[in-house]
Amino acid sequence: MSVLDDQKSMRISLKLIGRCMISCISVFITQFALSIVPRFFAASSLLIQLPLSALLLLVLLGTGRCCRRFLGVYASAPAIVFFNLLFIWGVYIVILRKVISPLMGVVLNGEIVMLIIGLYSILSSDPGFVTSRSSCSDNHAEDSFSEVEAHFEGSFSLRRVRYCKSCKAYVKGFDHHCPAFGNCIGQKNHVLFMVLLVGFVITEASYIMDSFKFATKFQKMDETGQETSLSENLVISTMLFCLLQVLWQVL
Repeated sequence: MSVLDDQKSMRISLKLIGRCMISCISVFITQFALSIVPRFFAASSLLIQLPLSALLLLVLLGTGRCCRRFLGVYASAPAIVFFNLLFIWGVYIVILRKVISPLMGVVLNGEIVMLIIGLYSILSSDPGFVTSRSSCSDNHAEDSFSEVEAHFEGSFSLRRVRYCKSCKAYVKGFDHHCPAFGNCIGQKNHVLFMVLLVGFVITEASYIMDSFKFATKFQKMDETGQETSLSENLVISTMLFCLLQVLWQVL
C-alpha cells in the first residue's frame, strides 16, 4: 500500500513540476513577446501601445488555450503569477534600479518580498473549509446546497456556505474561487485576499512610476541616432503589462 502511495505522490510531484516549468516558459515567451510593442511602435504614445499590448496578450492567451486543448499542455495560474512577479523583479534589479533613487529601490524590493510572502500565505490558507461535510460526494454536494446552508445557518452567523467544485469542499463565507491565487476566497482569508490585491496594485503602480521615468529618458532614437536596446524595451513592455494588470485588478 505504501508503494502505491509513494508512486501516487511521485506522479503528483512530477505533474506539479511540469506545470511549473510550462508556466515559467509561458511567462518568458509572453514578456519577451510584449517587448515587440515598444520595439516597433516606440514613436507611438502609451495610449497606442497599451491597447496593442492588450491585443497581443489576448492572442497569446488564445494560443495557450489551443495548446492546452490539442496538446494537453497545462500551466499553473499561481505559478504564472509568481513567475511574472519574478520576471518584473529581475528587470528592476538588472536594469531599472540603476536609474531610480535608492529609497524607491528599497520600497519596491520590500513590496515585492511582501507579495511573495502573501502569495504563499493565501495559497496555503484555509478559506473556511467545512470539514464535517467533506465526505460528501461531488454529485451529492451539488444537489444539497440548500440543505447545507440550512444546517450551518445558525452556527456560522448566516454566512454563506457554498460548495467549490475546484476545491471539492464546502467553504464558509464563500466568495469565489481565485485561479490566480490557487485557492477559494472565503470567511477566513477574505481579508488576506483584499490586502494582497491592494498590495499588487500598489507594487505595480510603484513599478509603473519608476519605469515611466525610464521610458521618458529613452526613446526609440536617442540623440546619437542609436535604437533602443532589448533591455530598454523590456522595461517599457513590463510597464505596459503592469498598467494592464492594474486596470484589470481595479475593475
